[in-house]
Amino acid sequence: MGEARINGKPVSLAAAAERAAEILSQARMPVIAGLGTDAAGARASILLAEKLRGAYDHMHSTRIFADLDVMRQAGLMVTTPNEARLRADVFLFIGKDLTKDWPAMMERLSPAKIPPFDLVHEPRKLLWIAPGRGGAKGEGLVETLDSSDLHATLASLRARAAGRAVNCAKGTLRKLDEFAGVLKNARFGVAVWGGDGLDSLSIEMLHGLIRDLNKTTRFSGLPLGAGANASGVVQTSGWMTGFPVRTSFGRGFPEHDTWRFDATRMIESGEADTALWISAYGPEAPPWRKNIPLVALASPQTVFAWEPQVCVEIGCPGIDHDGAEFARETGSIVGSLASHRSQAPSVADVVSQISKHLGETPKC
Repeated sequence: MGEARINGKPVSLAAAAERAAEILSQARMPVIAGLGTDAAGARASILLAEKLRGAYDHMHSTRIFADLDVMRQAGLMVTTPNEARLRADVFLFIGKDLTKDWPAMMERLSPAKIPPFDLVHEPRKLLWIAPGRGGAKGEGLVETLDSSDLHATLASLRARAAGRAVNCAKGTLRKLDEFAGVLKNARFGVAVWGGDGLDSLSIEMLHGLIRDLNKTTRFSGLPLGAGANASGVVQTSGWMTGFPVRTSFGRGFPEHDTWRFDATRMIESGEADTALWISAYGPEAPPWRKNIPLVALASPQTVFAWEPQVCVEIGCPGIDHDGAEFARETGSIVGSLASHRSQAPSVADVVSQISKHLGETPKC
């Protein structure tokens, strides 16, 4: 059973939920942050934000919008891991954190095996830009290209693939031409990226390269996204409000703005005066420095900079209780059964109890 505390003192879950509702209802502008939860927890949290006329944001929004901003402004060509595993004859990996973000990536994509749906049936060609220390070890890669500036490297690679001149050292130019030749000769190529190293500008340049390659061959992208079920929360938010995270109900209807409703910015600036922090997947603590009234639904290992007014230890989806989460393996939301079922409450259960103390549930 998960523990609940009010000002550091153990209490019942019912008492904690009642006190949390009291704190949140007294706020001028509450914000629900973290949002590391499954689809049911995200849905309950968004309904609570609507009831409170507050805002909500995810802990990995910076990484979320690195991809999403490009998709909204320029479009993206993406594929699924299964399609990549079965068809890709060329993989272009970008970034050093790929196997950290998705530990099962190399197993799931099976890049060392010949793609079964490739009629020519030749070994894949594997390229990795900026693999970092040990990032590409043991994968049988054809070539790696180190880079301290992904913006410049991707721009140069795109230029060379289009037959344009670039200003760089002869060794680097030779490597770029090598990469460009492999990419242009792909029958079905897939670029895989993730991590904090790629911002929106890098991803937009990468997509420009993918778009250029599709003039003569087939090439697609496979963004790995972020952890803590970020993609699942974004999809849940989308079907409930029409918007991703960083959305507010402050004026009685959903409004989305990636700057205005950044939870950390709102709190540090004083625009938000109370926070509900949710982190069911790991011990992540709030990133802001300002001490404001805090209600926390977190894993037992979480260490806070200051004791929350209310803290409830919650279970992890797929481990302590059943859940529905975004799965990278399928590129969709899938249900998962608890692997080590416990009595720890889920985010959805606790948020629903808090919401009951605030009156009628809105129908978002």
